[in-house]
Amino acid sequence: MEEPGETRKIQFTGKSSFIVSLPKQWVTDLGLKKGDQVRVLRQGASALQIFPLKFQTGIKQVDDATIEIGVEENPSFIIRKLISIYFLGFKTINMKPKGGILKPVQRTAIKNAVKRMLMGTEIISDSTSGITIQVLVNLLELSVDGAFKRMIHLAKSMLNDAILAVKEENLDLAEEVINTDDEVDRFGFYIIRQLIIAIQNEHMLKEMGLDNVRNCLGYRLVVKNIERTGDHAVVIAKDLIEFKKGIKKQILMKIQDMNNFSISVLDDACLSLFKEDYVQADMTIKKANEIVKYEKKVLDATKSLKDDEEIFRIRRMVENIRRISEYASDIAEIVLNINIEKALKKTS
Repeated sequence: MEEPGETRKIQFTGKSSFIVSLPKQWVTDLGLKKGDQVRVLRQGASALQIFPLKFQTGIKQVDDATIEIGVEENPSFIIRKLISIYFLGFKTINMKPKGGILKPVQRTAIKNAVKRMLMGTEIISDSTSGITIQVLVNLLELSVDGAFKRMIHLAKSMLNDAILAVKEENLDLAEEVINTDDEVDRFGFYIIRQLIIAIQNEHMLKEMGLDNVRNCLGYRLVVKNIERTGDHAVVIAKDLIEFKKGIKKQILMKIQDMNNFSISVLDDACLSLFKEDYVQADMTIKKANEIVKYEKKVLDATKSLKDDEEIFRIRRMVENIRRISEYASDIAEIVLNINIEKALKKTS
């Protein structure tokens, strides 16, 4: 729901100028001051759009933030705070000990998180008295759609490599799948950061390749679904590392067919997202339901097996692959919600 507008009187000044005052809260929220310029654009016959001129040439980022770290704070808790601050769009993040010095385990956790999780960040100061992190990435260098495409490509590669690792009983490839999950998360965190910045200032939306604020929630849910896709590839890879052996070739071929189908559904869902195609999204949801046919073929093939351990592994693998198709269906559902207004306009 839109906020109720304010009523302002038109004033006349000088010999030919009409003026109207700007809401103080709007000026304050955008950090404007006397002398700053605004651009006024005519929208249709009866509306005007006003936005600060500085948003046309560049995006303003919040400057810096400081996190105080307790001596006994768990490294995982520290990392969660660091990621939360990264999401908020700060350019500089200072990690300071609340008293005494940072413990070696805390410093190591922070440095590993910066390296593995936070895209576009560098440590510019590192000592026992604190760590300073600089966010160097330009907000316009990689669009949200561009980051999505990279993220999706990595998640699909993880799925294919996980199945290949099982087929070849390749433990090194399985380890690589697990390590690649950090890359998927990095793109996910970057996208969330972009979305939060866009929500805070609607003038940045088009600069970032977004249509409107409402769609940001939908994109956030898409990010989560793609992250989960990578997580399921990791589960398949970890299964191989745990048992250190593959599964029967005939059954694996059926699992590979099921995996290929799930990836094709994910491709269709993401294509509908990028094309903003309501019809394509609807077709993808229907297609996703066909995954049960592939699942049945695999499970039927396990009836002849005597090894309970292998049956368990196959069922777990099938469950993980089926989830991919379900996530693709969820993404398509989000595309429907985002683009329903366009569908209504075409109908009318």
